[in-house]
Amino acid sequence: MFLKNKLTAGQFINYSGEMIIMRDAAHKRIYDFYKNNKEIPVSLKDKIIFYAGPAKKPEGKIIGSIGPTTSNRMDSYLETMYQLGIKATVGKGNRNNFVSELNKKYGKNYYICPSGAAAALSEKIEKYEIIAFKDLGAEAIQKIEVTDFPLIVAIDEYGESIY
Repeated sequence: MFLKNKLTAGQFINYSGEMIIMRDAAHKRIYDFYKNNKEIPVSLKDKIIFYAGPAKKPEGKIIGSIGPTTSNRMDSYLETMYQLGIKATVGKGNRNNFVSELNKKYGKNYYICPSGAAAALSEKIEKYEIIAFKDLGAEAIQKIEVTDFPLIVAIDEYGESIY
């Protein structure tokens, strides 16, 4: 798996494996569970979090179009997510300055993937399922399996950024 190798800001990779889709509402709920010592219904240890929201699934498809959402909306939850064991995040756009420091502190990477290519990205998904917070609809926690999913290291584990 690529995450065992030392990658630096600006590197392009094609990732194959599992990702967990989470957006604002799921992050807030996980954060609230964590801060209130409630049991979190899904393990985030060693997971890659993809900030995205899939569109409605067309007939005969695994998933609808799916593209990254703006990552910095999740920045206030990032340290908690790292404490819960996630190994990387994927989204779009620059992040707040403290994210570089958190990446350095925890040895994590932030990746971006092409925005505006949601239909093409959906073709890289082999499996899809909702795994928690179904009541949140499109913002439920979802799991996907991807093959050759295009990513760029935007902020590496050394705190270096392409921005």
